[in-house]
Formats: sequence, C-alpha cells, structure tokens
Amino acid sequence: MSNKIIIVRYCEIHLKGKNRGYFEKVLEENIKNALKDYSLQVRRIQARVLIENFNENEVEEICSRVEKVCGIHSYSVAEITETSLDNIFAICERLCDFKGTFKVETNRADKRFPLNSMEISREIGGRLLSKFSQLKVDVVNPEHVFKIDIRENGQTFVYLNEKKCVGGMPVGTAGKGLLLLSGGIDSPVAGFMMMKRGMTVDALHFHSYPYTSENAKEKVLELAKIISNYSNKLRLNIVSFTKIQEAIHKYCPEEYMITIMRRIMMRIAEKLCLKEGYQAIITGESLGQVASQTIESITVTNDVIKNLPVLRPLIGMDKAEITNIAENINTFKTSILPYEDCCTV
Repeated sequence: MSNKIIIVRYCEIHLKGKNRGYFEKVLEENIKNALKDYSLQVRRIQARVLIENFNENEVEEICSRVEKVCGIHSYSVAEITETSLDNIFAICERLCDFKGTFKVETNRADKRFPLNSMEISREIGGRLLSKFSQLKVDVVNPEHVFKIDIRENGQTFVYLNEKKCVGGMPVGTAGKGLLLLSGGIDSPVAGFMMMKRGMTVDALHFHSYPYTSENAKEKVLELAKIISNYSNKLRLNIVSFTKIQEAIHKYCPEEYMITIMRRIMMRIAEKLCLKEGYQAIITGESLGQVASQTIESITVTNDVIKNLPVLRPLIGMDKAEITNIAENINTFKTSILPYEDCCTV
C-alpha cells in the first residue's frame, strides 16, 4: 500500500448550515461508490475527504474516477510524513522536477509546532531556493504551489498544486429528474448539468425503428453510459415511437408535425414521471437555437405538462458553450455520429 493520500475538497457544501453533514455524508458515499472496484479506504476529516491505503499503481485510474464525482471542487495527491522541517523539505525536494516560479503555502492545524505557517513557508521556500537555481519566488502568480498541511496527529501532508474537478453538489441531494435523451449534442449536456446540481437523473429515449436504425439506438445507449459516469448509475427507458409518428404523419398538417410530436413526447414523459416518482422533466433546449426552440414553441410544448416542472439547464447557452461542455464530459464524439433520431426523421 501507499504512503500517498488523495485529498478531496468540496466548495459549495460549505455554504450549507445545519444540514451540511448530510451533504458531506452523501458526497463520501458517492466517492466510495465511484471507487468500489479498488481496495482502499475513504474517510472524512474536517472540510475534506481522504482516500488512502490504495495501490500506487492504480492512482491514475482512481483520480480519473474522482474527477467525475459531482460535488468535488478539487483534489491533490499528497505524500504523508512525520511532521518535521527536514521531512517536509525532503518531499518538496523530490517533487521539484521543474523550473520556473513557485511559492509555498502552509496550513498549520497543529498549533504545538514551534513555527507558525508563514515561518514554515519561509523556511521551506528558502531551502528550495538554495537547492535549485532554476527556481524563482512569485507569491502573486506562481506557476507551481507547494502545499504543506500540518495535521494535529503529528503527520503532515505535502503536495504540489491542485486538480480541478466537476464542482457543484453531490448527486442524490436534489431530487430525481427524467432526461429526454436524444442522440444529439445538447441533451447529454443537460443531463450532466442537472447531475452537477445534485439531481439523480434517469433518461427517456424515443426510438422509431425502422425509420431510425439500431445504430441510432446504440448511440444513445453509449451516451447514457458516458454520462452515468458522473452519477454512478443511470436508468435508460426506451419507448417505441413508430406508430405515433406514423399516425402524426397520416393525420396532421405537415407544418404542425414537430410541435405535435414534441407535445406527445412530453405527455409520455410526464406519465412516466408520475408513475416512477420523478420530480421534473429535463430537456436540452436552448432558446432560439432551432425553430422548435423559440419561446412560442417552448410555450406550446410546455402547455401539456400539468403536474411537474420542466428544467432546461441550457436555455441561455449558445452552441459553442454547449459543445465545449460536451467535449469536456466526453459525449461530443458520440453525439456527432451520423445516425438520425426520431426528431430528425
């Protein structure tokens, strides 16, 4: 096992009051679920979560999963040592495989240590400057930051920089929503955005075989799998929409087909929500992006929903912003595969 530790930090949870412990507990459980395939320990300390006793050969895989846990602001892989200036400097010396500007930041939780935080930072920084001629101090905008965390139990965590993560709130703290998941760019991003706000998300997809191919269905299954990485689980409901589309095509004026189709989809989604206990419908609509997403069209579509809110997390985003998120969460390449969904048909 490792003498390293992964320090997990959260941000928005700090704003909570008396129920803060609940959010911390859910985050801890979500981290454990994300890492259930590995032999390690997860525990909470004040204002952070520690991942320890893991195999160092698996640290990259573990960190990759940590990065996808909603509610985590950042993490660092730190080394643990018995608290002494010589031990701390030895780790900093080992970490210093770069050139450029740096500073040292110290948090001294153990007030029995004879030097205060500024004195510790000054001492370690001075030793680093004496040892490495390629380093320069910059306390305002450094390229690298050595972090020293002196704990009350006689141990110190030492690490370099922090890795930013998803942020937001832990999944499972903001109710349950049903995502209308097409094969496009927008809806997977919408599902991710609501997961990031703490909502447990399942999905609903309308499939119109043989007018839409099995490849289109597989594409949606893959998108559901990718975004499930941010919540540990996602249930995908697939509804056959073929006969409904044929009836719309047969009996309805062509200029109203898309609007009627979307209204029926919303009715089906609401029925499923009421049956399964979902508290909201989630769509990937962005105002004005296409003709079916004008305020008039959204109003007409929304009018059939009587009992639930419809959440549109992308409503004020442009396509470039949405695409950037899709690339970051790894759904973009799958979304642009050339298989039509029933809306396109």
